[in-house]
Amino acid sequence: MKQSSLRPSLLKRFISYYKPHKAMLSLDLLASLLISVFGMVYPIVTRKMLNEYIPDRMYKSIVIAGIVVLLLYIARLLLRYFVQYYGHIIGVKMQSQMRRDLFSHLEELPYSFYDNHETGRIMTRITSDLFEVCELAHHGPENLLISGVMMILSFSYLLTINWILTLIIFTCVPILLAVSIHYRKQMRAAFDDRRKSNAEINAAVESSVTGIRVTKAYTNREVEIEKFAKGDVQFVDASRRAYRAMAKFFSSTSFITDIFNVIVLIAGGLFLYAGRINFGDYSTFIVSVNLFISPVTTLINFVEMYQNGVSGFKRFAELMDEPVEADAPDAIELSDVKGEIEFSHVNYSYEPSHEVLRDVNLHIEPGKKLALVGPSGGGKTTLCHLLPAFYPLTEGQGSIRIDGKDIRTLTHESLRKNIGIVHQDVFLFAGSIGDNIRYGRPDATQKEVEDAAKKANIHDYILTLPNGYDTEIGERGVKLSGGQKQRVSIARIFLKDPAILILDEATSALDNTTEVLIQEALDELCKGRTALVVAHRLSTIRGADEIAVIEGGQVVERGTHEELIEKGGVYKELYSLQFREE
Repeated sequence: MKQSSLRPSLLKRFISYYKPHKAMLSLDLLASLLISVFGMVYPIVTRKMLNEYIPDRMYKSIVIAGIVVLLLYIARLLLRYFVQYYGHIIGVKMQSQMRRDLFSHLEELPYSFYDNHETGRIMTRITSDLFEVCELAHHGPENLLISGVMMILSFSYLLTINWILTLIIFTCVPILLAVSIHYRKQMRAAFDDRRKSNAEINAAVESSVTGIRVTKAYTNREVEIEKFAKGDVQFVDASRRAYRAMAKFFSSTSFITDIFNVIVLIAGGLFLYAGRINFGDYSTFIVSVNLFISPVTTLINFVEMYQNGVSGFKRFAELMDEPVEADAPDAIELSDVKGEIEFSHVNYSYEPSHEVLRDVNLHIEPGKKLALVGPSGGGKTTLCHLLPAFYPLTEGQGSIRIDGKDIRTLTHESLRKNIGIVHQDVFLFAGSIGDNIRYGRPDATQKEVEDAAKKANIHDYILTLPNGYDTEIGERGVKLSGGQKQRVSIARIFLKDPAILILDEATSALDNTTEVLIQEALDELCKGRTALVVAHRLSTIRGADEIAVIEGGQVVERGTHEELIEKGGVYKELYSLQFREE
């Protein structure tokens, strides 16, 4: 980020979040305005006291003036409470809305976005960055209004006391502004670096905590500590530069504001000595100068908050501007799915220099099972990702059709509702085992959840748990074995009841005994559905209606198990090699 101020488009976008809170914001700003106006009463009363009430022995007026000031200070107490509480509530609600908007947007971003962005960095934007925006949203309008009004009122009042002395004082303001602008540029760059370093630390923590079991298994504690320490050193260095710039900024600006008092002391003393100002006005002038200096100091201190808030909102806007998955303008719903699938001249590459699939042509009849086998990296999983349009095909990359309809002409939601996916690496959410099964269809009844669990051969195990279906399974299902997690994911698919299945090496990470149980559940799941199966263990797909061998991004062989064995090609080599290993 090279700019630290809000461009007009970003400013308009930021202000739009105030709209739902216009009434409360108006009251908040009115309260802030009254705080500023009431603050001017004290020097006015002071001047009256010193020039009239005390010299003329107007004791009653002295008491009344004191009571008026007290009442106004009580009113300021209540107004400050209102501003502090409700102002922060406005900021929190704006932060909440931004967080909801950002989370909703993240849910709509394509697979490719998450291939290139670390979770920890995303978490930084949705938490600490938006907190800084919240602080700016609350304090920004108040500080600007209170400080602006106080500066104008106090400066105007100083002119009424002695305009020459006021103009002398005011000559320091341009110097203050010049110094502020100079050091603010240094602060901007330094704090941007610090924020990036903080995001890197969060990313490192997220990665290390998620992989803590791997770290312990490989006894690589020192490696992780070293990686974290490297990021932490970068953060400390960035913070050192940021705080050095901030120290220069605040010490220089504070020195200049101190000069205000020196000028008032010397110039005011000379004016008093020359008889150009009386003692009462001089005393009032000193009080009023502090009323002028205070908001100037507030605005100077506000620079850091403004810097952090603007930087945070820019990062929020950058993420919000990431293009989402969009349906075609005339996209239609996929319904009454029979399950016929056709890959026609499909070519695909994640990077222009490396083509993953080359002219793939496959056809699967409704209710049939097609198995994809071949060496790792051949493009099998890519084919599975293309079918639900996780990675979209562009013009010239061929087409994929379901029931004769090009998937690019279908809405993403209707397409994916009709496709169920069982991965090798099962992801379960923190929560209960019942909630994870119900994820397949959130509106399912308890009976439907239990029926799905029975079909997946997991129901009996769930009944042995302390709280049955309400048993918490920990983050990513850490309290369950690999086979149990896989059966939960299968139950999820049973509940979803899609017409098309993708089984992406669903049993390759399991032991032989567990594999047999899972395979039984998968066979039950495949009945009456079109299935695309990626298999590592060839023994599990011998009964497939057709097997396609994918090598180097191309279909090099096709046929049944018997046909491919008889052909004596790549498939037979793979099968013979695996048979010897087993």
